[in-house]
Amino acid sequence: MFVKSLELKNYRNYEKLHMDFDSGTNILYGDNAQGKTNILEAVYVCATSKSHRGSKDKEIIRFDREESHIKLFVDKKGVESRIDMHLKKNKTKGIAIGGLPIRKASELFGNINVVFFSPEDLNIIKNGPSERRRFLDLELCQLDRVYTANLVAYNKVLNQRNRLLKELPFRPEYEDTLPVWDEQLVKYGQELMDIREHFIGEMNEILRRSHERLTGGKEEIVISYEPDVEKEQFSEVLFLSEEKDKKNRVTTRGPHRDDILFLVNGVDIRKFGSQGQQRSAALSLKLSEIEMIKKQVKDSPVLLLDDVLSELDSGRQDHLLESIEEIQTIITCTGLEDFVNRHFSVNQVFQVIDGRVRNENE
Repeated sequence: MFVKSLELKNYRNYEKLHMDFDSGTNILYGDNAQGKTNILEAVYVCATSKSHRGSKDKEIIRFDREESHIKLFVDKKGVESRIDMHLKKNKTKGIAIGGLPIRKASELFGNINVVFFSPEDLNIIKNGPSERRRFLDLELCQLDRVYTANLVAYNKVLNQRNRLLKELPFRPEYEDTLPVWDEQLVKYGQELMDIREHFIGEMNEILRRSHERLTGGKEEIVISYEPDVEKEQFSEVLFLSEEKDKKNRVTTRGPHRDDILFLVNGVDIRKFGSQGQQRSAALSLKLSEIEMIKKQVKDSPVLLLDDVLSELDSGRQDHLLESIEEIQTIITCTGLEDFVNRHFSVNQVFQVIDGRVRNENE
């Protein structure tokens, strides 16, 4: 699959924009704060309904405007589809696929598969568990509609339970409803744990091969799923944590606190790895994400690289560029020097200056 074109209206610093992309490598270059990342963000929003930055819709809409529009045209194995996104400052966004409105944003997942890689992702190993859970959730939501449905349901029940815990000191009669929420939380939580464990198991072998190539066989990486509670014990643990939850007014146990363990040559690199080891593992993880999507959907994802090359040494740059030659890639950078004298095919180059884009191939 690949992105054919993108249209923006009143999006961030773009009043109006139309871009046609090549199915190979597309480079967006220019100084910082000119709008390069905004273009990648718009593609990502059309794939996931959310900004990779965590921005709210009203923060994405151009200053002094009430609405913003994104239109993305995608080619999937020769069949063109269109995703329309209508962002509003004070209302829920409107989404349509092929001109037909959808009721739930979760229905968007899988219509286009993207892998987003930014300098912040290089810290996914050393950062907290929430970063690694976010990676897990976003990847699985793109690949598995059952997972998406269970995650939405789990988070909804979790929020309801947490709200109840906050209200209990003032409304003690609500305590009788707690087992109802517990039962649903266990039901959806166990489904999440099952799918997460299976996914990590599948990714493990792909990641191992990728990391072996990246490090020249010097490092062996193993990842494993670290559930906060064992699936079969979730109900019991939830019950035993009830008093602690009431005291803290929040649900303290469950898959919303899961993590992923990264071992390199037997060492937990989350705590004891060097920065180089952590960055290599993060790069291998992203490349494995591409391979997992290829395996699951029998098609290549769109790769969005946001100024990542400047954060990598030449060896890791070469490995990354060699690994992405057969998929559509949209790369942002401040200059073109990273691609000079490299045996790497660049199909289209755009210069971005203050919300204006010039196609240098035309």
